[in-house]
Amino acid sequence: MHSEKQLPWEDKIKKELAYLEEISQKRELVTTVFAEKPWLLINGHRMLNLASNNYLGYAGDERLKKAMVNAVHTYGAGATASRLIIGNHPLYDQAEQALVNWKKAEAGLIINSGYNANLGIISTLLSRNDFIYSDKLNHASIVDGALLSRAKHMRYRHNDLDHLEALLKKSSIEARKLIVTDTVFSMDGDFAYLEDLVRLKERYNAILMTDDAHGSGIYGKNGEGYACHLHLQNKIDIQMGTFSKALGSFGAYVVGKKWLIDYLKNRMRGFIYSTALPPAILGAIKTAIDLVQEEPERRALLQTHSEYFRKELTYYGFNICGSQSQIVPIVIGENEKTMKFAKRLQKEGIAAIAVRPPTVPENEARIRFTVTALHNKEDLDWAVKKVSIIGKEMGVIE
Repeated sequence: MHSEKQLPWEDKIKKELAYLEEISQKRELVTTVFAEKPWLLINGHRMLNLASNNYLGYAGDERLKKAMVNAVHTYGAGATASRLIIGNHPLYDQAEQALVNWKKAEAGLIINSGYNANLGIISTLLSRNDFIYSDKLNHASIVDGALLSRAKHMRYRHNDLDHLEALLKKSSIEARKLIVTDTVFSMDGDFAYLEDLVRLKERYNAILMTDDAHGSGIYGKNGEGYACHLHLQNKIDIQMGTFSKALGSFGAYVVGKKWLIDYLKNRMRGFIYSTALPPAILGAIKTAIDLVQEEPERRALLQTHSEYFRKELTYYGFNICGSQSQIVPIVIGENEKTMKFAKRLQKEGIAAIAVRPPTVPENEARIRFTVTALHNKEDLDWAVKKVSIIGKEMGVIE
C-alpha cells in the first residue's frame, strides 16, 4: 500500500504549525464547564474564574434564561433567513427599540457579532481614496475592517494624540477621514482619551467611531457606555458595542444618526448576507438591556472589585500596563515563560489566560485577568497571594 504523497502547501502549513509550537504560540481549545460562574471546571479541575468577560454576571442569570425559553416557545428555535428577507421577526423591533432608548440615539442596528460589526461598518463607509486613523492597540476586527475597505490605513501610537494629529495634518480637509478607537482596550485595560479625540475630529473634519465592547453595560449612569460616562455620546458619530460581555448574551450593535443606520442596512454586506440571530438571543438581549439599567449595584460592585485587584497587584510590583478597568493584565515578557506562569496558576486553581503575540506586541506576553461582579473579596485576596508567590518564584517580581 503506497503512502499518500504530501502536497507542498500541506507541508508548508505543517511547518508553520510546528514553528508556532516551538515559539509557544500554538493555541488549543480547552473544554470548560460553568464558565459563566466565578468558579469553573477545566478538565475536571475546579478553578477560580479570572478569565471571563461576563463582567456583571448576567450570562448565567435566570431571567435571561427565562427570556430565551419564552422566545423559543413564541418564535421557534432558529432564524429563517437574513433580516432583509423574512428574518426580521418582532423581537428585533423590540430589542432595537430598547437599544435606542437606552443609548438615547436616533437609530440603532443589531449585528451578528462584534467582529462582523467592525468589519462591516468600516468597509462600508470608507473606500480606496479615504483615510483611517486607528489606535495601535485597537481590536483585530478594526484592523481587518480597515484592510477590507482599501482606504489608507494609518495606525497611531497608543493614545498618542500628537502622533494622531501629525498624521491628520497630512490629509486634505475635504478627504473622508475616520478616527476609530476602542474605548476600553481589551489587552491593557486602559481608556481612550475620548475628549481629545472629539476635539481632533472636529478640528480636522473627521468621523469618530468608538468600539465600546468592554465598556457597554459598565460605565455611564445606566450602563450606556464609556462615551456616556464622559457625556460625549452626542459628539461621537458611530458607537459600536457588543452584548456578549457585560450584558451576558451575544451579538453586537451600532447606534448613530438615522441616515447612518439606513445606509448600513442598504450597503453593509455582513448585514445583508448574514442569517438573522435566533429569537432566543434577541430575547436575552432585550432582557439584559432592561436589567442593566435597573441594577446599578452590579456596576458599583464590579468597580470596587476591579480597583482592589489592581491596587493589590501593583503593591506586589507587577506591571499592570496602566489598567484602569476590570481588565487587569500582568506583563511576563517571553512566550514560554508566560505559558509556564499560566500553567502554574491553573495548577494552583486559578483560570487565567496567557495572551501572546500577535494579540499583543512581541516580548510583551502577559496573563490577562478579568474581574467580575460575581467575585468576592476573599477569593480575590486568595488569588493575589497565589499570583504573587508564583511571580516571585519565577522572577517576575522581586
